[in-house]
Amino acid sequence: MNSPLSLRALLTLAVCAIAGTGCENLPLPAARTGVPTRPIAALAAVQPAPVEPLDPALLRPDESAFRLGPGDQLEVEMIGDASTRATVTVGPDGKIYYYMLPGLDVWGLTLPGARARLGEELKQYIREKPVVSLTLRVVASQRVWVLGRVNSPGIYTLAGPTTLLDAVSQAGGLSSSSAFAALAASAGVSSPSGSSSEAADLARSFVIRRGRVLPVDFQQLLHDGALSQNIYLQPDDFIFLPSARTPQVHILGAVIQPHSERMTGPLTVVQAIALSGGTDREAILSNVAILRGSLAHPQIAIVAVDEILLGRASDVRLEPGDIVFVPFAPQRVLTRYVNLILDTFARTVGVNAGARVISGASAPIGIGVNISP
Repeated sequence: MNSPLSLRALLTLAVCAIAGTGCENLPLPAARTGVPTRPIAALAAVQPAPVEPLDPALLRPDESAFRLGPGDQLEVEMIGDASTRATVTVGPDGKIYYYMLPGLDVWGLTLPGARARLGEELKQYIREKPVVSLTLRVVASQRVWVLGRVNSPGIYTLAGPTTLLDAVSQAGGLSSSSAFAALAASAGVSSPSGSSSEAADLARSFVIRRGRVLPVDFQQLLHDGALSQNIYLQPDDFIFLPSARTPQVHILGAVIQPHSERMTGPLTVVQAIALSGGTDREAILSNVAILRGSLAHPQIAIVAVDEILLGRASDVRLEPGDIVFVPFAPQRVLTRYVNLILDTFARTVGVNAGARVISGASAPIGIGVNISP
C-alpha cells in the first residue's frame, strides 16, 4: 500500500514543474493510489450556496452630487466680462488653472463647491468679489471597465446615468449577440452590428464595486431579458464577461501560486492544489471549499483535504469552471465564506484582466491567475 501524499510532495511537484528537469516521470498526485475519486454530488456537504439578494437601490440612478475629478472639462467665466471666459481641464493633480490663480484644487468638489472656491480665490486679485459662472462641459473622470467577451472591451466614461445594459451596448455587445440585440431593442438601447468569435460565459460574469461582487445574474439579464437585473453603474465599477470556450478550474486562497488551470483531462482537488505549488503554512486543509455553477446561484461543498491526504477519504473530481478555495482561517459562517470566495475570485480575475488592458500585454502582470478574456 502506498503512503499518503504529503504536503512536502505537493511542493516537490511544484518545484519540479518550475525547474523543468528531473521530474518527467513524477505523476500527478492522487490522495492514495488505488482509492477511487468521487464526484462532488456524492459529498454530503454539497448544498446551494447562500447569496445576498440584489438591493433594489441598485436599480435606481445614483442621486449623490457629481464631484469633479481629473479629466473633467469646465467652462469658467466671471459674469459681466466675456473676455474672462475660458475652458479649463482638471489636471492629474486635481487642479485647474484659470486667470491669475496658481492652481486651484477642485478634486472631489461639487460644482457649487468649486464655484464658491473660485470666487474666494479670485478675491485676492479683484477688488470686488466676482460672480463666477462654472459649467461642466465634458465628464471624463467617472469611468467604468467593461472587459472580456464584448466586441470593444475597454474603459468607458459615465457621462450620465448608465445601466449595465447601456455599458455592454457601448462596449459593442456580446459575442453571441442575437439574444442581446433583441433585449437591447426592447430596452431602447442601440444594438451593435459586429460580433466576435467566442461566446461570453454569462454564468461566470460579474460586476465588482469597491472590491465586492454585486449579486447580478447576467444570465437572467442578457439571456432571459430580466430587466430586474439591469443595475445602474457607479464610477470605477468593473464588469467582466469571460469566455465560455476554455475549460479550466480556478485555485485560490492559501496556495503557493493561485492560478487557473486548463483542464485537458480528469482533475481532482488534490491534483489542483499540487499544480498550484502546494499550500501555505497557514492553510486550513479541513475547510477547503469547491464552488460550482453560476456565480449568482452557486453550489458549495466543503472538503476535508487533510483527510484525503491521509488516505481516509476519496479525492474529489472537479469540473470546468470550479473554484477551489483553500482558506487561511477556519470559516464557520457559510454566507461569509461564499462572499469571501466570490470576492477573491472576482478581484483576482479583475486585476489580471485590467493589467492586460493597461499594459497591452498578452500575459498578466504580477498575479498568477490567467483567465481567457
